[in-house]
Amino acid sequence: MPRQPLLTAATLTLLTLTACTHSPEAGQPNTTPTTPTTTSNPTPTPSSPTWTTEQQTAITAAKARYTVARAAVNAAFKQPAKATTSALETAGNGGSWMTAVAGQLDFQIEHGWYQTGDATVTSLEVRSVNLDLEQPEVKLTSCIDSSRVVSRYLSSGKPVPVASDNGSHHRFESRLVYAKSAKTGQKMWFLVDEKTTKPC
Repeated sequence: MPRQPLLTAATLTLLTLTACTHSPEAGQPNTTPTTPTTTSNPTPTPSSPTWTTEQQTAITAAKARYTVARAAVNAAFKQPAKATTSALETAGNGGSWMTAVAGQLDFQIEHGWYQTGDATVTSLEVRSVNLDLEQPEVKLTSCIDSSRVVSRYLSSGKPVPVASDNGSHHRFESRLVYAKSAKTGQKMWFLVDEKTTKPC
């Protein structure tokens, strides 16, 4: 049964964004008390995020997997007729995110579309890390520039007209989990959910 498209043409390009990594900028705050000073107007010092060695290992692996998973989606949308679920899953796409990607690939094939251009991540922060769950998770927040991503007609290569412009910089909230691959039986990080929340 063909999948129903999950997004409009105006937001289709938001699914094709690739990612890069930066250092985490959020996490467990440093709660060490500071010594009071006698300065009349003290300047507050922001606390730095602190991660255990185990958390930092998970963050590094999850961010690397995010990059690979998003790059695979971007490549699939450039040649939707050649894209395979197997390749996308091997790259680390899963859950509701994979369902959305598969639906958009069906939509592109049905309408004779493909995409050109690549997107860039202008910031990437760690929102939270929870390694105590049955499937450990890392949540990320990113700002992605999709100004170079264009949906085109396969028949002519011309751009698909967009009814409204919702901007090219969007904030994304993503969830990655550490789970067993149905394909290989080995555990790995999977990008299972990603939503755009607002411009950034």
